[in-house]
Amino acid sequence: MRHVDFSPLYGSTIGFDRLFNLLDTLGHPDSPEKSTASYPPYNINRIGDNAYRISMAVAGFSEKDLSIEVKENSLFIKGEQASKDNETTEILFSGITTRNFERRFQIADHVEVRDAHLENGLLHIDLIREIPDAMKARKIKISEPSSTSSKRIDRQ
Repeated sequence: MRHVDFSPLYGSTIGFDRLFNLLDTLGHPDSPEKSTASYPPYNINRIGDNAYRISMAVAGFSEKDLSIEVKENSLFIKGEQASKDNETTEILFSGITTRNFERRFQIADHVEVRDAHLENGLLHIDLIREIPDAMKARKIKISEPSSTSSKRIDRQ
């Protein structure tokens, strides 16, 4: 994988350090083994202008086996099943993968997790981006100069 050097951008940008660090880490999978890095499979959908849904295939997991946590602009989804050593049946073929997992997603500022529910083996997590009013674009009215602002200020 090719490494991109963002250092020339540091001289002309302010406050984008976290973005550059995020771009740096995108090329590094969570796990060195490719099969575990892609498990469980998931989709990310935009369901509105500022609404998103992550749908993750978690067949065989119940609500008590799953945990969802948001911490420092990261969404962590963890699936852990208790060992089933005391089963009375013999498994002849196991094609349904129910191994433990932990998946991490980077989420942008002002994105909040609103809801999570399990339906037909899919874990749906709804997110919404709510930009504070102070950060929304606003029009600035251009006014006529007042007589006080046009006076020259003498320095003594």
